[in-house]
Amino acid sequence: GLVAVAFLFGALWITGALGVARVLAGAAVAFEAAASLVNLVVTRVSGPRPLPGLSLEEGIPPGLRTLVAVPVLLADAADLAAQIERLEVHYLSSVGGAVHYALLSDGPDSDRDLDPQDSALTTAAQAAIARLNTLYPTGGGDRFFLLHRARRWNPAEGVWMGWERKRGKLEELNRLLRGATDTSFLPGPPIPDGVQFVITLDADTRILRDTVRRLIGKMAHPLNLPVLDGLRQQVTSGYAILQPRVTPALPLGLAGSVYQRISSSPGGIEPYAAASSDVYQDLFQEGSFTGKGIYHVDAFMAAMAGRVPENTLLSHDLFEGTFARAGLASDVEVVEEFPARQDVDARRMQRWVRGDWQLLPWIVGQRPALGGISAVNRWKMIDNLRRSLLAPMTLLTLFAGWLLPFPQALGWTVAVCGLLALPRLITLPLALLPGRGGIASRSHVQALLGDVKIAAAQVALSLGLLADTAARMLGAIGLTAVRLATGRHLLQ
Repeated sequence: GLVAVAFLFGALWITGALGVARVLAGAAVAFEAAASLVNLVVTRVSGPRPLPGLSLEEGIPPGLRTLVAVPVLLADAADLAAQIERLEVHYLSSVGGAVHYALLSDGPDSDRDLDPQDSALTTAAQAAIARLNTLYPTGGGDRFFLLHRARRWNPAEGVWMGWERKRGKLEELNRLLRGATDTSFLPGPPIPDGVQFVITLDADTRILRDTVRRLIGKMAHPLNLPVLDGLRQQVTSGYAILQPRVTPALPLGLAGSVYQRISSSPGGIEPYAAASSDVYQDLFQEGSFTGKGIYHVDAFMAAMAGRVPENTLLSHDLFEGTFARAGLASDVEVVEEFPARQDVDARRMQRWVRGDWQLLPWIVGQRPALGGISAVNRWKMIDNLRRSLLAPMTLLTLFAGWLLPFPQALGWTVAVCGLLALPRLITLPLALLPGRGGIASRSHVQALLGDVKIAAAQVALSLGLLADTAARMLGAIGLTAVRLATGRHLLQ
């Protein structure tokens, strides 16, 4: 697809060196369109392959004891109340048995180790957790826990903060589960022995009914159990991590902003299928960890031991999935809120891009990884970098075409915009026929028209924000380059 599109560009507009430059500039846009076509073909031909799982309909047995952990920052009383309520909802939506729930909390970064509000917040959090344990007692021990960390001085960041942020929370949690006494967690009730799995969720993640049971059932199935190569320090078969499918919450009526309704909509993709295709899972039996899912404590610890120097890794999820081997359980779903405002979404994207570019030393081999990074996982990392360059390269491609005489410049602009729109429009022709029986023609047509409107709005929004997105991406990449060179603020 890339070669064909590049050839068409060259055949129509090459006029010496400037024409070659235009084709090279357009390669990024052409590659994105070609990748969308390849992904569509692969997912349509191969089809989803759900991972096997145990039913566990009688509850979670003690041998599969699991901790549901939610890493959070405790900023104020209102935020604490929301997190406690969500932790209770996680419990109420889950099956009974040997499942426990914990808030992994840090205080915000500070210029001192203790802020005036810290004591009041932790006291309130402990009281709220005690109330949950009273409401929902177990046969022995607690079901709910508050695991709050003391700040540590970080000279590279110049602040008092939770050690290594979220990655540090999970690393210290794993050590705590295996009996360590030197973590930065404040003293509290003992966590039950024998926790085999941890389900980690973001603060805004919602789990559906039976999500916990199904994740544990898949993780515990003999065909999915991780097999560790001790010499390479990598999981070579099975999975130490299982990632569920993450679906944006669908705003209804006036419940969401215009930006949220446009950006978080599936745009022609059927979101209610039992399982969905994923190119990496279908072709290579590996998914990509995005920070929400279940992991095998011992295998995860063994695969990640000593791999990451302090103050170097911001976006750790994909890196962890590379060595602990992540699988995609696409028939298990969690729901997350999509940012309601463009500026919030843009800042989130900038943070992701900074994290992706901080993996560059591992990608190029400047920072060796024991056992090496597989070609598939290295490509995932490189592809993230490519996508961060798409907006700047698209803008450059448009500028290159505008140097042509008017008729050619117009054709160039239409072609580039068409390629940019292709990933959002490519699934619409496949939606002309109902995906399953029992759907009224009127309902199907209404749904199809709604998908067309959303896809058109997404294309218009991406084109309207192209210059802003390009500037933000270049800013994030440049900032990361400075921080990699200085070794400072890499966790900011």
